[in-house]
Amino acid sequence: MAEVAQTLDVGSEVTGRVKHVGIYGALVDIGTGQDALLHISQLADGEERRFEEVVQADSDITAFVYKTRQDGYVALTMEKPPLVPWQSIRQGNTYTGEVIRVENFGVFVDFGAERPGMVHVSEMADGYVKSPSDVASIGQEVEVRVIKKSGRPRQIDLSMKKDDVALASVEEDAEDELEVPTSMAQAFRRAMGSTEDNMDRNDKKRGARKHHRNRQEEILARTLRGS
Repeated sequence: MAEVAQTLDVGSEVTGRVKHVGIYGALVDIGTGQDALLHISQLADGEERRFEEVVQADSDITAFVYKTRQDGYVALTMEKPPLVPWQSIRQGNTYTGEVIRVENFGVFVDFGAERPGMVHVSEMADGYVKSPSDVASIGQEVEVRVIKKSGRPRQIDLSMKKDDVALASVEEDAEDELEVPTSMAQAFRRAMGSTEDNMDRNDKKRGARKHHRNRQEEILARTLRGS
């Protein structure tokens, strides 16, 4: 029955009968011939009850497919997955979303992922934009394109530009790497004795970028809390 399990898509809603409840979670019969695992950590977000108060032996539950393997193993979650899974988000993908917050540096757009993406003011239109509020407002439906996603913290950078633009690297935390000057520039800086000054400038740039990212994370956290 491993073939049956393999036909299940991640995020699919399933119903099943709880066969056993243990300290690790519960085994659930979802009709694949092999009991699925609902781990104790996979309760719905915001659920304050203990696992055994939510999931009880011989009861029927509704859950979602969290992970599958070729050997028929299925992991479940009671947290409804986002419409756009993180793994499916790729550089260049386009989505339709809703503007949920406007800041002086850009806007946050909910397009169905686990967290909103951010459109910097420089990516809001093909021409010059003085203020994000000149282009978008809360509740407005917009089309966005992914230009970058980072894993730590999970951040999605978007563009609203219509023209094709060069896409940024999707490597996680790539923005933290030092800028690498050309060999000619390196030689010139060594000759001028400015290596240490250059390192100081790079440190300041990284510090400014880190502060900017932290500021964006703080605003996004408040947005998700509804404040």
